[in-house]
Amino acid sequence: MTRASDTQGHARGAELSKDGLPGWLDPVVRAAETVRPTQLSRFLPPADGAGRQSAVLILFGDGAGEGGRGPELLLMERAGSLRSHPGQPAFPGGALDPEDGDPRGEGPLRAALREAEEETGLDPAGVQLFGVLPKLYIPVSGFVVTPVLAWWREPSPVGVVDPNETARVFTVPVADLTDPANRVTTVHPSGYRGPAFLVESALVWGFTAGVIDRLLHYAGWERPWDREKQVPLDWRA
Repeated sequence: MTRASDTQGHARGAELSKDGLPGWLDPVVRAAETVRPTQLSRFLPPADGAGRQSAVLILFGDGAGEGGRGPELLLMERAGSLRSHPGQPAFPGGALDPEDGDPRGEGPLRAALREAEEETGLDPAGVQLFGVLPKLYIPVSGFVVTPVLAWWREPSPVGVVDPNETARVFTVPVADLTDPANRVTTVHPSGYRGPAFLVESALVWGFTAGVIDRLLHYAGWERPWDREKQVPLDWRA
């Protein structure tokens, strides 16, 4: 796959810019600038620096094409054969490679774009990165994750690139994510409880759902929903 540093277009894409963003993204921009790590998750990177550095791309599109359903998010479903989080809907993303650069600088930006291209076929040249959220931690896999916020300025075709990594690529309207009818609480046998979304024939839960939930909340888009509406998970989840 093409590295984010291989072309001038990709290099430009690994910069943050708020220029020309649509007005409806303003609440997300403000949330990214003010939210604290503890407001996003109780799982924060280990103080000793342990954990594998990674990044995910939280890509917003306007959904204005034929049959458009309004602002949307790009998600993928991980292949069921993967060792880490098999079969789960997720943001495109993965671990930083040495070629991505400094994990404390542009590394997460480049990794988010590179992984999204590898997993979904996304053209990074049409993506405008506009912010990052605080680094979070996924204890079960040991990943330290930088969520990278982006605007799909020039949408490109997306789909499964490698079936061994990705089972499905899809977009979800923000309106569906804020619809109380689509919101539930997942309950794992381990005792884990967290927000989830029943959208696009998928149950979005875990890390991805947690970040979406907090983004909706701090952007002021959240609508009251029944937190007692539960969906049980099994040990394989």
